[in-house]
Amino acid sequence: MIRQILPSLLAGAGVTLQVFALTLLLSLPLACLLQAFQQFSGRLLKPLYRGYITLMRGTPLLLQLMFIFFGMPYLGLTFSREASILIAFTLNYTAYFIEILRGALGAVDPGQAEAGKMLGFSRRTIYFRIQLPQALRNAMPAIGNEVLNLVKDTSLIYVLGASELLKAGRSAVNTYATALPFVVVGLLYLAMCGGFSWILSRIEKRISYY
Repeated sequence: MIRQILPSLLAGAGVTLQVFALTLLLSLPLACLLQAFQQFSGRLLKPLYRGYITLMRGTPLLLQLMFIFFGMPYLGLTFSREASILIAFTLNYTAYFIEILRGALGAVDPGQAEAGKMLGFSRRTIYFRIQLPQALRNAMPAIGNEVLNLVKDTSLIYVLGASELLKAGRSAVNTYATALPFVVVGLLYLAMCGGFSWILSRIEKRISYY
């Protein structure tokens, strides 16, 4: 039984990891840039940032997936399944990472920015070379938590018909009339989350100087 269901489950896990990796590679750098734009922009643009963050955090990711794939065509914009998944996940997680960075930046000693100004550094240099690296270090526990949430949230893409890990497990359950595939799916999720937790803990120890 395991030999029969494992190939399809591993293929589903591959799709899960692909969505996870692309989302993380896009959303975290984008959050750093948008947080910088928010910090340097005028008051007129700040409500736009807050509105975007409120919308992404205040509505379910599942609804965002369905709106982009099923709803946007009614507005004249049609995206493929893969593009809809990537857009929804990137927009959603970027908003969460922005808020994490905002809180982490608030914990950076403001005296360092003042010292940078006295040394003649520009605001952008102070942000990207002094404040942001320290904020990322402070934010690592919260970022790690979102990374693990992202692994599990990839299961939501089944509503768009994507053959990720959970959908592969459901198909195997229906085919073989046994709950064993769900057990294997759970073990695969645990293995992925455990692996990423270990990687994140190593990164956190490496960048910490306390």
